[in-house]
Amino acid sequence: MGILHTVNKSPFEKSSLQSCLRYAKPGSALLLMEDGVYAALRGGAFEEPLKRAAADLDLYCLEPDLKARGFPPERLIDGVRLVDYGGFVDLAVEYDKVQAWL
Repeated sequence: MGILHTVNKSPFEKSSLQSCLRYAKPGSALLLMEDGVYAALRGGAFEEPLKRAAADLDLYCLEPDLKARGFPPERLIDGVRLVDYGGFVDLAVEYDKVQAWL
């Protein structure tokens, strides 16, 4: 299988998400975690780029990080799936490699 890409920085502070989306290959996945979850919010500046990416990538958001920032699951962009810590581990096992974008 492909690569699990993780982005933990806010897309408003770093260009990690943009770089990830530029290099991620079809069949890979993107997990937004920590401050990276801000990119997954409906109505935000990154909604359209993530919707386009969803054609080639599986998109995930770490639920505990979303909740820690006070956002309910209903705020997520359509197509972004929530995972808990166990789901994160499952994704790391499912994909060939994990690439952290710092």
